[in-house]
Amino acid sequence: MEIQIDVPDGKSGNWEVSTFTVSEKDVALGNIRAMFKPGGRTINPGTYKRLTRNGNVIMSNTQAEISDQLSFIYIARRAGGHVLINGLGLGVTLNAILESEEIESITVIEKPEDVINLVASTFTNDKRVSIIHADAYEWRPPKDIRYSAVWHDIWDNICADNLPQMTKLHRKYGKRCDWQESWCRELCQRYARY
Repeated sequence: MEIQIDVPDGKSGNWEVSTFTVSEKDVALGNIRAMFKPGGRTINPGTYKRLTRNGNVIMSNTQAEISDQLSFIYIARRAGGHVLINGLGLGVTLNAILESEEIESITVIEKPEDVINLVASTFTNDKRVSIIHADAYEWRPPKDIRYSAVWHDIWDNICADNLPQMTKLHRKYGKRCDWQESWCRELCQRYARY
């Protein structure tokens, strides 16, 4: 699955959105390395967008990133109703679920204001979207809303160190939603066993 995004290239603070190209040569070497890692994530050659902080890639719209989000995308599209996303990033997940007419509202919580400055304007035309500048651990959802699906994607990398934070968020929203998941939680659990 490919998800195109219309986020313009730009900088805000130490965050940047930029376009990049992955060549056949880049793919060959990277995909060979990925085959030897648990949960190895491969990509295809092409032109993509990436979000970086201080030059470090936080996310992109490559197939590897999208495949990490597919379960949420399919469940949210099918479930409709009210959806919550902790972590705006490039808006890849948000863009994918906006295709569903079943979705009544999508609330996105994003902590870095610079990310909001770079990405949020892409979604201002859809009245179903509310992007809130807040910390996912501290923000309190309205009492009268139950979420059909909740997605937590606020970590910079995939590692077992994320598991306690994932557990905290799952406990926080467990009684407020029908389904929830965190970015690469299963892979983080696998890493914890090594």
